[in-house]
Amino acid sequence: MIQEASAMGLLRTILIILLVWFGLKILARLFAPVLVKFVAKKAEQKFGEQFGNFQNQSQQHAEQKRKEGETVIDKMPNRNAKSNDKVGEYIDYEEID
Repeated sequence: MIQEASAMGLLRTILIILLVWFGLKILARLFAPVLVKFVAKKAEQKFGEQFGNFQNQSQQHAEQKRKEGETVIDKMPNRNAKSNDKVGEYIDYEEID
């Protein structure tokens, strides 16, 4: 038995497809911010763990290299201090024609 497609059935199918399509678009707009926040939070945790592991490894490696009684300075000196050294002397001149 062969069933013929009626115009009403075709219209109903197209209407269902459009309703599903627009429904998914609306749901995507509602849940996209939540999904983006969730993914960003997970990525932040992952990067934080990796950075923490790297920092711990570098500190352990530095502590292993130190010898007993060795002085270690962790702070860099301030390079922004103005120096009082005279670089040169300013000479005022005039052009002669």
